[in-house]
Amino acid sequence: MLIATLIAADQLQKGELSSAADRLTDAGGKISRISDIIDGKAADIFLEGELATSRDVLSAESAAIDFVVQPSEHREKKLLISDMDSTMITVECIDELAGYAGIKDQIAEITERAMLGELDFEEALRGRVALLAGLDISAIDRCLAEKVEIMPGAETLVKTMAARGTKTILVSGGFTRFADPVARKIGFSVAEANILAEADGILTGKLTGAIVDAQRKAELLKQSAKSAGLSLDQCMAVGDGANDIPMIALAGMGVAYRAKPKAAQAADAAIKHNDLRALLYIQGIGSQHWMND
Repeated sequence: MLIATLIAADQLQKGELSSAADRLTDAGGKISRISDIIDGKAADIFLEGELATSRDVLSAESAAIDFVVQPSEHREKKLLISDMDSTMITVECIDELAGYAGIKDQIAEITERAMLGELDFEEALRGRVALLAGLDISAIDRCLAEKVEIMPGAETLVKTMAARGTKTILVSGGFTRFADPVARKIGFSVAEANILAEADGILTGKLTGAIVDAQRKAELLKQSAKSAGLSLDQCMAVGDGANDIPMIALAGMGVAYRAKPKAAQAADAAIKHNDLRALLYIQGIGSQHWMND
């Protein structure tokens, strides 16, 4: 059994739901039930059919609606692992931090190319960090206060899943100086990121310890699932860039959130029109069960 979930950016109309059902039927799907519209914006279509075909059919829709098709088994996930920059927060921290050194444009260009998968992640990271050498660490606190904003829906998503017994992990190719306070605010139980080296209150332009890269993100997902006694089918991974692709591909539900093209192509679901609360709807969790921001 498959479940096709539609989440409208505004209001979901019955005609839009009927149109999606017709597309699925025309593609060979056998629909057994269509749910009521929840919260005025989300609904489920239950069907038998081919997963890839059903996804392709709905991806052709052009309205401001996110479509997610998944197996009905393990719909509600028991482990959530997510990227931070441009996923759980609205900015890339290294770009914003570079602004305090007067080199934001220079670093942002490298960040964009790395997230598109055009550059080696570790090489690009170390190169950008080297450009921050000499910056006073007080700039980090200023950046947190002045530039870092939580992505809409992030707190509701994480706190709701945590309240339902889900293990929540924030994993970032950015820095612990940002990831730790962001994780506490949003409600993640675990955070892992890179460590900026400093001396006498100044950034040295180096990193301390192992790099948190695409491979590490995937390893952390596998290790965390195993330690919790979960299959990967019971896990959700969320990200936006090329370095998130391995964990997105591994998880039972890999979500590309307002993502770069390569990440969107690798994902089971691409959320383009809604905020992060869409990830609750695709698990069948309506607003009456949410832990609100």
